[in-house]
Amino acid sequence: MSDVLIVGAGPAGATAARRLALGGARVRLIDRERFPRNKPCGGAISIRALTRFPYLRGALARIPTHYISRLHLESPSGKSIVLKSDSPAALMIRRVEFDHLLVQLAVEAGAELISGVEMSQAVTVNGGIRLRARDGRSFSAPMVIAADGVHSVVARRLGLNPGWPRRSIALDMMEETPNETLHASDPDTLWVAYGYERSDGYAYVFPKRNHVNVGIGCLISYYRDAVRQRPYDVQRRFVTSLTAKDVLRGSSSRPHFTPFLIPVGGPLPETGRDRVLLTGDAGGFVNAFSAEGIYYAMVTGELAGTAILSGAPNTYESLWRREFGAELRDAVWVQRYLFANATRVDAMVRGARAYPAIASGLVDYAVGSRTYRSARMRLISRLPAVAARVALSGLLGSGFQPGL
Repeated sequence: MSDVLIVGAGPAGATAARRLALGGARVRLIDRERFPRNKPCGGAISIRALTRFPYLRGALARIPTHYISRLHLESPSGKSIVLKSDSPAALMIRRVEFDHLLVQLAVEAGAELISGVEMSQAVTVNGGIRLRARDGRSFSAPMVIAADGVHSVVARRLGLNPGWPRRSIALDMMEETPNETLHASDPDTLWVAYGYERSDGYAYVFPKRNHVNVGIGCLISYYRDAVRQRPYDVQRRFVTSLTAKDVLRGSSSRPHFTPFLIPVGGPLPETGRDRVLLTGDAGGFVNAFSAEGIYYAMVTGELAGTAILSGAPNTYESLWRREFGAELRDAVWVQRYLFANATRVDAMVRGARAYPAIASGLVDYAVGSRTYRSARMRLISRLPAVAARVALSGLLGSGFQPGL
């Protein structure tokens, strides 16, 4: 019997496995796929991940990476601004390569990888958790870490996630296409359009070393209520519009189109119980404003491992709340408030165009180097008159109730 079973070998599961194995635990890392495997994702990681996980700097030399320090931000009315960072602000990777790298690091640390096993049942038994796979195999351990994504079987079967509300799930219609077929006109700039076509999400172009990720994200409720096209028809029309504006060159590729769901309602009310801890998308650890999930997946994976190694797994929730609980809470409010009205997005872009302090604050907030509250206080201290005017629109309001 293992000390810990980890279901799901993405960034959360692999990071947890490495942490536990290095700490001396017997770890089994179980995934339904065989690595390397494809995983639909934008593939952008805020550069702070390299500070939070120093070992990544050397390990990333094994895979193709691309660093970005420039962001093209566009509003629903077509106003735009290019925001620049003094140093790289985002790391661009492909999940097929990045996830495989993290799994290799976990195995090198001593974790056992069991691939090609899809879980179907999870029950609490005396002294631990028993998992049953679709092929009939069963696995038991005193502790289980659920890192099996937005559709987590473990979270559902153990009653930690009764189902995501419609306003808490976004649909990302995305393709990751080789540069020979489709590429960004400016490979050193992230292109982002908030409130694209008056939606409650954003569209994006993320250049990679040899690929480009292009997609449109919106709440699943918006898609079902307001969109009358199939996902790929939406994607193809979007790519065509960007090639006409010379943001992209080439054509969309249907075989590389992989829509997927993202939890954007903030962490679940309960992310740990008895002998199970939820990490990554399984626990809802995604920034609702930027839709970034990789960083939070890795952090929750490491914190889950730390809590278990300390002999106090019940401290897991306090650990993640202390590190970024307020950050994710504020991101939900910003997403719900800002995207509810296209004029607010326009006001944000106009403010960034007119005032460098707002522009730098947006960059800092987007890449995670500043919290929403920190960015707001910085603007108030540097430009009190401007902050007062912006506050009238509610963008700097502090009396909100995020509802988490």
